[in-house]
Amino acid sequence: MFSSIAPLARHNPFYAPHFQLVQDGVRKRPAEPAEALTTRRGLAAASADEEYSCEYGSLKFYALCGVGGVLSCGLTHTGVVPLDLVKCRMQVDPQKYKSIFNGFSVTINEDGVRGLAKGWAPTFIGYSMQGLCKFGFYEVFKILYGNMLGEENAYLWRTSLYLAASASAEFFADIALAPMEAAKVRIQTQPGYANTLRQALPKMFAEEGIWAFYKGVAPLWMRQIPYTMMKFACFERTVEALYKYVVPKPRSECTKGEQLVVTFVAGYIAGVFCAIVSHPADSVVSVLNKEKGSSASQVLMRLGFKGVWKGLFARIIMIGTLTALQWFIYDSVKVYFRLPRPPPPEMPESLKKKLGLTE
Repeated sequence: MFSSIAPLARHNPFYAPHFQLVQDGVRKRPAEPAEALTTRRGLAAASADEEYSCEYGSLKFYALCGVGGVLSCGLTHTGVVPLDLVKCRMQVDPQKYKSIFNGFSVTINEDGVRGLAKGWAPTFIGYSMQGLCKFGFYEVFKILYGNMLGEENAYLWRTSLYLAASASAEFFADIALAPMEAAKVRIQTQPGYANTLRQALPKMFAEEGIWAFYKGVAPLWMRQIPYTMMKFACFERTVEALYKYVVPKPRSECTKGEQLVVTFVAGYIAGVFCAIVSHPADSVVSVLNKEKGSSASQVLMRLGFKGVWKGLFARIIMIGTLTALQWFIYDSVKVYFRLPRPPPPEMPESLKKKLGLTE
């Protein structure tokens, strides 16, 4: 699939060619001698080869984007395991864990400081796999769907394009995440069940078979697909708005460091909305993986409207920080490996002509 997509990438709406052929009557450049024009094009091509390590939409590009996803999701989720543990316990036992600070206090009193790290191994493995699929496939589907729509429609419907590409990517990402997420919740929320991943996996399989690892995949889709759609679409449009209305100079004039600051700010804004959209399903997933024999609909009915919002403040802090750091790390990986980083999309010239926006 990658080989068939790569040739199309050159024509997708986010690709920025170094030169454009302009028709007479639209915009004219002073005529240049053929020799000077050839030299200028050669220098530009050489500069492009030096600037980027691979072509946009190539197999190497997708692979390195996947590496960025592994690092961004695996490291950040592992880093906030203590907060995630307390959040999960507040969801499944609100009588005992009444608030964030109370939850930390009770956990430390019962399990010591080391108890806050419970579930770190399945978190790291699971979310690394999820990040690989989430970010890698997002780039694949964004290019694929963009070419299906065509240049003009891809610009006009770019928010829908982001939503569709991210939802498609997350569908596969959750299948990769589900087994480790199930083990993590068991370790964190069932005292005495298991202290490590090596203890939890064989015990889960002996009790419920392979279903133990995938019974939570549907609630995961309920939680993660809306979350990821908001995460990518809100981020993309926020970056576009920041460069248009807030940043005092064009993106092309910003340093790499300044661009990464914009990435972090846009990521945090997106993260707040992500937490709100996906929190009810997150509550259902936490309870479902703790209880045997329950279905998602049964858990949802029992929790009620008020119950599904337990732990929201903790999740906003966690997801806002997580999302900002994930985008920052992901974009930093692109900078480090010198991957193409197209600027926010601009209206195609053909569409400007149709709308009468060109002279």
